[in-house]
Amino acid sequence: MGKLNEKEKENALNEVRILASIEHANIVGYKEAFFEESTQTLCIVMEFADGGDLQSKINQLKKEYRHMKEEEIWSIFYQMVVGLQALHNVKIVHRDIKCANVFLTKAGVAKMGDLNVSKIAKMGVLQTQTGTPYYASPEVWQDKPYDKRSDIWSLGCVLYEVTALSPPFTAKDMQGLYKAVLKGVYPKIPAHFSSDLAEMIKSLLQTDPKNRPTTNQILAMPSLIARCNILKDVEVVDIDNQPSHEDNIMMLGTIRVPKNLRLLSERLPKSNYGTAQRKKEQHDKALTQVETSELLAHALPPRAQTKNVKDELQSILEEDRASPSLPNKEGVSSAAPNSNIAVIS
Repeated sequence: MGKLNEKEKENALNEVRILASIEHANIVGYKEAFFEESTQTLCIVMEFADGGDLQSKINQLKKEYRHMKEEEIWSIFYQMVVGLQALHNVKIVHRDIKCANVFLTKAGVAKMGDLNVSKIAKMGVLQTQTGTPYYASPEVWQDKPYDKRSDIWSLGCVLYEVTALSPPFTAKDMQGLYKAVLKGVYPKIPAHFSSDLAEMIKSLLQTDPKNRPTTNQILAMPSLIARCNILKDVEVVDIDNQPSHEDNIMMLGTIRVPKNLRLLSERLPKSNYGTAQRKKEQHDKALTQVETSELLAHALPPRAQTKNVKDELQSILEEDRASPSLPNKEGVSSAAPNSNIAVIS
């Protein structure tokens, strides 16, 4: 923390604040945060996802020259939508949805994570963006105001990549990527996947944000309902007509960075390890959703800001090129012995 600038310190505490405010089966759970004086490090203890992240899974599939089964794609997608819905219901825009930020358990549960650049959109729209250029929406590239529907674009990019094993928009340079995203034209997904999946991707990757569905509208789509029977008895109401986030959840107050960092621990949220029974109930609920959607999928026959947004995305793109693949959690997260959590510093 001592080496970070004020903005970076605020981002770190913002992640703690948001994580500690939300408890959902499809969002990586907050356990504890503390400040280690000897190393000047803010440590965040989070739920451990023993299946790794979605980007690592995609990389492994590419090495094995095979695609993910469609029923598994729908299962992961459904859980991502439900997790994102929980954020959007309390006016939180994730802003950095990508495959490396979707975590998996060995039981098949998918969880949204890495909320350090998320923002609470009190006025409905946001002006700055920090994310990954391959998943950034057209409005972000154009440095325009944006809202939760920017997350929907990123969700579409992830769904496409899980299906085709590569991002929908690629280019040799920043200008080429900019033009590709604004044009909104991407290669077709492999022919063995269903037309429903292709249409779902198309509905998310609309260059005009007004044409993109909300998370509740996605959950009401027949193609998703057909594969996830648990949605049939759920009343779907548009988020825009829901009460404000103050009525739904008590968001933790802003955590101020003290001049003396030794006082930081006193301002962090309380630990949230909970009881073993509550954790088991949440896990069983999420697992039931996975098993239900997979069972139905098998039954269906397959069918054939800061400075400048462009400058910021350019620097991130260069970092991506310097790595063999998109960022993952290796090197920044380590599992504690005999524990189901990971400590991230």
